Amino acid sequence: MTMENTVETVAVPDAPAGPTPPRTRWAAVIWGAFFAAVAAIGLWLLADPVRRAAVTDGVTSLTPGTVVAAALLSIGVLVLVAGATGLIRRAQRRFAERATPE
Repeated sequence: MTMENTVETVAVPDAPAGPTPPRTRWAAVIWGAFFAAVAAIGLWLLADPVRRAAVTDGVTSLTPGTVVAAALLSIGVLVLVAGATGLIRRAQRRFAERATPE
Protein backbone atom coordinates (compact mmCIF):
# COMPACT_ATOMS: atom_id res chain seq x y z
CA MET A 1 0.00 0.00 0.00
CA THR A 2 1.38 3.29 -1.04
CA MET A 3 0.00 6.57 0.06
CA GLU A 4 0.68 9.66 -1.89
CA ASN A 5 1.06 12.92 -0.16
CA THR A 6 -0.69 15.74 -1.94
CA VAL A 7 -0.26 19.34 -1.04
CA GLU A 8 -2.89 21.87 -1.89
CA THR A 9 -1.95 25.46 -2.39
CA VAL A 10 -4.39 28.06 -1.23
CA ALA A 11 -4.25 31.60 -2.46
CA VAL A 12 -4.03 34.03 0.43
CA PRO A 13 -4.82 37.65 -0.29
CA ASP A 14 -2.00 40.08 0.36
CA ALA A 15 -2.19 41.66 3.75
CA PRO A 16 -2.14 45.45 3.79
CA ALA A 17 1.31 46.94 4.28
CA GLY A 18 0.16 48.84 7.34
CA PRO A 19 -2.42 51.29 8.53
CA THR A 20 -3.28 54.11 6.18
CA PRO A 21 -1.86 57.48 7.13
CA PRO A 22 -4.28 59.99 8.62
CA ARG A 23 -6.06 62.32 6.23
CA THR A 24 -5.65 66.06 6.37
CA ARG A 25 -9.01 67.58 7.13
CA TRP A 26 -8.86 70.39 4.57
CA ALA A 27 -12.31 71.71 5.40
CA ALA A 28 -11.18 72.38 8.97
CA VAL A 29 -8.01 74.03 7.70
CA ILE A 30 -9.93 76.30 5.32
CA TRP A 31 -12.64 77.25 7.80
CA GLY A 32 -10.03 77.82 10.51
CA ALA A 33 -8.04 80.11 8.22
CA PHE A 34 -11.23 81.96 7.26
CA PHE A 35 -12.28 82.57 10.86
CA ALA A 36 -8.71 83.48 11.85
CA ALA A 37 -8.64 86.09 9.07
CA VAL A 38 -12.01 87.50 10.20
CA ALA A 39 -10.75 87.69 13.79
CA ALA A 40 -7.46 89.31 12.74
CA ILE A 41 -9.28 91.97 10.71
CA GLY A 42 -11.65 92.61 13.61
CA LEU A 43 -8.78 93.00 16.06
CA TRP A 44 -6.92 95.28 13.67
CA LEU A 45 -10.00 97.49 13.24
CA LEU A 46 -10.80 97.72 16.93
CA ALA A 47 -7.30 97.97 18.41
CA ASP A 48 -6.69 101.61 17.43
CA PRO A 49 -9.06 104.34 18.72
CA VAL A 50 -8.96 106.18 15.37
CA ARG A 51 -9.95 103.06 13.42
CA ARG A 52 -12.56 102.20 16.04
CA ALA A 53 -14.14 105.66 15.63
CA ALA A 54 -14.07 105.29 11.83
CA VAL A 55 -15.82 101.91 12.07
CA THR A 56 -18.41 103.35 14.44
CA ASP A 57 -19.10 106.26 12.08
CA GLY A 58 -19.31 103.90 9.12
CA VAL A 59 -21.71 101.50 10.81
CA THR A 60 -24.02 104.27 12.09
CA SER A 61 -24.23 105.85 8.62
CA LEU A 62 -25.35 102.66 6.83
CA THR A 63 -28.59 102.77 4.88
CA PRO A 64 -31.03 99.84 4.81
CA GLY A 65 -29.99 99.03 1.26
CA THR A 66 -26.34 98.92 2.28
CA VAL A 67 -27.15 96.59 5.20
CA VAL A 68 -29.01 94.22 2.85
CA ALA A 69 -26.14 94.31 0.35
CA ALA A 70 -23.59 93.60 3.09
CA ALA A 71 -25.72 90.72 4.41
CA LEU A 72 -26.03 89.22 0.93
CA LEU A 73 -22.30 89.63 0.37
CA SER A 74 -21.58 87.90 3.69
CA ILE A 75 -23.85 85.00 2.79
CA GLY A 76 -22.15 84.77 -0.60
CA VAL A 77 -18.72 84.61 1.02
CA LEU A 78 -19.88 81.82 3.34
CA VAL A 79 -21.31 79.89 0.38
CA LEU A 80 -18.05 80.41 -1.52
CA VAL A 81 -15.97 79.03 1.35
CA ALA A 82 -18.35 76.11 1.83
CA GLY A 83 -18.22 75.34 -1.90
CA ALA A 84 -14.43 75.46 -1.93
CA THR A 85 -14.22 73.05 0.98
CA GLY A 86 -16.72 70.74 -0.75
CA LEU A 87 -14.64 70.71 -3.93
CA ILE A 88 -11.48 69.96 -2.00
CA ARG A 89 -13.21 67.18 -0.06
CA ARG A 90 -14.49 65.63 -3.29
CA ALA A 91 -11.03 65.78 -4.86
CA GLN A 92 -9.51 64.21 -1.74
CA ARG A 93 -12.01 61.33 -1.85
CA ARG A 94 -11.39 60.72 -5.56
CA PHE A 95 -7.65 60.71 -4.95
CA ALA A 96 -8.08 58.24 -2.08
CA GLU A 97 -10.21 55.94 -4.26
CA ARG A 98 -7.58 55.97 -7.01
CA ALA A 99 -4.74 55.35 -4.56
CA THR A 100 -6.45 52.35 -2.97
CA PRO A 101 -5.07 49.14 -4.50
CA GLU A 102 -7.59 46.53 -5.55
